[in-house]
This record gives sequence, structure tokens and C-alpha cells, in this order.
Amino acid sequence: MAEKYKFYYPLKVRFVETDAQGHVFFGHYLTYFDVGLTEYMHAIGFSYQDLLAMGLDMFYVASDCQYHGRAYFDEVLHVHTRIGKIGNSSFTFQFAIYEKESDRLVTTGQIVAVVIDPETQKPVRVPEELRRAVREYEG
Repeated sequence: MAEKYKFYYPLKVRFVETDAQGHVFFGHYLTYFDVGLTEYMHAIGFSYQDLLAMGLDMFYVASDCQYHGRAYFDEVLHVHTRIGKIGNSSFTFQFAIYEKESDRLVTTGQIVAVVIDPETQKPVRVPEELRRAVREYEG
């Protein structure tokens, strides 16, 4: 069973996100991860806009998703999110999505982001402000 993280974002499955089999189309889970990631950044007090204001940007360089179950139209999913690892220029978001009512695990996965200088498009050090925000939030 995957670990539940301190932060989660509730997300209701829309009909348009389901496929002919009646469950969420597999590609939408990466979108759910991205929503969780964005909301997590706001929750820790360091948003993507803060990164841009520092004259930096980030690219997603890797992602993966493991499917443990199915989600269906109108279900509420809890998108658990955290930054599990911070390297020199990269940081890894980890995800575990649970269906709210049954608490069943639907997916787990991760997204690796690299901080870059937007002019050179080269990796740069993850800012101390982000490192501190994660430490203070996660404890």
C-alpha cells in the first residue's frame, strides 16, 4: 500500500475524463498529478510564479504512473502529493491517488522537475527558498 502524504488535493472525476470502458482514461492521471503538484506548491508557500519571479523556470524531465485500480465518473479522488527528493538541480514530486469514499488506492507515480535558467535552458541549483519551504512544510 502506498503512503499517504501530509498534503492532498480533492479532485472530482468529470465525465469527459472517462473512456469507453467507463473509467478514467489512463493519460488523465498525469494531469491529476500536475494539479496536485501545483496545489502542493501553493500549500508550501512557494508557487511556480515565485520561481519565475526569481528569474528561473522548470521543466518536467520524467514522469511515471503505476495503476493500482480504477476511478469512475463523479468519484472524488484525493491526490496526495509531496516533494520526496531534492537534488542539486532537480526535485521529485511523489503522488498517491486514493478514492475518497472507499479509500482504495488508484495510482501512484512521480514527476521529476529540473530548475533551469530560462535564457540558457541549462540546469541551475534548486533555490534555497524552495528547499526551506519543503523542510518547513514537511517537518
